[in-house]
Amino acid sequence: MASIDETKQFIPLNIAVLTVSDTRALADDKSGQTLADRLTAAGHHLAAREIVTDDVEAIRAVIRRWIADDGVDVVITTGGTGFTGRDVTPEAIEPLFEKRMDGFSIAFHLLSHAKIGTSTIQSRATAGVAGATYIFCLPGSPGACRDGWDGILAAQLDYRTRPCNFVEIMSRLDEHLRRPKAQGATV
Repeated sequence: MASIDETKQFIPLNIAVLTVSDTRALADDKSGQTLADRLTAAGHHLAAREIVTDDVEAIRAVIRRWIADDGVDVVITTGGTGFTGRDVTPEAIEPLFEKRMDGFSIAFHLLSHAKIGTSTIQSRATAGVAGATYIFCLPGSPGACRDGWDGILAAQLDYRTRPCNFVEIMSRLDEHLRRPKAQGATV
């Protein structure tokens, strides 16, 4: 079971929150606000917060901008992970992943199943790494955002979590870009 090593110092991350919705504005974005409140209460910095419509190119534009921004370590999206014709968050973001994080979806569904039963299969929660930036895509309900943050992200984005966490490997996410090729290696 994971635990917090109190001998280690907390390392705040810069986390951007993107709400994907055709119907929300910042004033009534409960899911984005839930994430913003929780991440700042944990001691992290809200690097950016935006709302974008359910449009593949609009979503990708924001995500690409944040991946390129050295001031963003983590992106959390909320919304657009269902099965309706307008739900396109996974289609927009997964092609950007250099590495998929299949375990995130599994962990999210296990947590969600305990609360909402088989209705969890109506979510395509996903995660991955792109440009040394962690990206987590959560469903659009405040409850799903609470579950994702409280049950997974709060611990994995805390350097003190043992036995392991995402923060301790952040500096190595782009090592393949810094490592010289072996003699005679080809791509």
